[in-house]
Amino acid sequence: MRSRDQRRVATLLYDGLSLFEFGIVAEIFGLPRPELEVDWYKFETFSHQRGPLRTTGGVHLEARCGLRALQQAGTIVISGWKRTSERPPESLLKALRSAHARGARLVSICSGAFVLAATGLLDGKRATTHWRYAKELASRFPKIRVDPGVLYVDEGSILTSAGSAAGIDLCLHIVRCDYGAEIANRVARRLVMPPHRDGGQAQYVQDPVGQRSAGGLAPLQQWAQSHLDQTLRVEDLARRAAMSPRTFARQFRLQTGTTPHQWLTHQRLLAARRRLEKTTEGIDAIAEAVGLQTAATLRQHFSRTLDTTPTAYRRRFSTRSR
Repeated sequence: MRSRDQRRVATLLYDGLSLFEFGIVAEIFGLPRPELEVDWYKFETFSHQRGPLRTTGGVHLEARCGLRALQQAGTIVISGWKRTSERPPESLLKALRSAHARGARLVSICSGAFVLAATGLLDGKRATTHWRYAKELASRFPKIRVDPGVLYVDEGSILTSAGSAAGIDLCLHIVRCDYGAEIANRVARRLVMPPHRDGGQAQYVQDPVGQRSAGGLAPLQQWAQSHLDQTLRVEDLARRAAMSPRTFARQFRLQTGTTPHQWLTHQRLLAARRRLEKTTEGIDAIAEAVGLQTAATLRQHFSRTLDTTPTAYRRRFSTRSR
């Protein structure tokens, strides 16, 4: 059920709120952007608590609305939670469950995943949180498939991000899903950050083994991005990096937080999306140009990753007539 306007965004305020995570949500969804010439998000705050709420840094905030705001919200963001060990009040959990049942999209940043986990709505799904809390989340909620290595997880109606700044990555991903890559790129440029960061939070976990190479695999990744139409095997990339396939795969995961195959697939999907938005090329031609070979393979990846088809994506996000 997706009858709600997901551009109506409501974010939770609570006593002990982290201003950084809240600021991410307010910056992405609450800042007017007339230069984009699209019907931008409608943003509001809500809380299950009354009165001024204390935040980090001694600032006090007050929410405009109570839990009734969730009856109309299409996207609900939980930007962190005060203590991972503290169970959210049942009134909040009940309101989130009801909103999701009526079609709302639920989003968490960092420790906000513990709030969504407490609703039970993440049971049987993938999710992530800050790498410091991943083991705790998995231990307390064993029905959740916790992935500690990624920046965010999109399960369709429920999305979770890793620690703090990964919330920016997730929010830009949501903008990309709602408005297309071109709009997301423009928002990212205004934030002075890349529209997409490759890899996951594994690259930020403290590494006791030793220092990584200064140069890294960035030049190889740039080369691969310009040769996506070719058949790129791990063995070929390893040879180009002057490593054995096993060493290359290990170094690639250490430096990017993902596997060479997963990274290549993601890059091919990004390239396909750009072509769908900006060109009139046929689906078969696009699949071949990005190295996915056939339209059937491209459709399979779009269905699994974006829950849509290439044709439907083009119809929604094409920029050629704008």
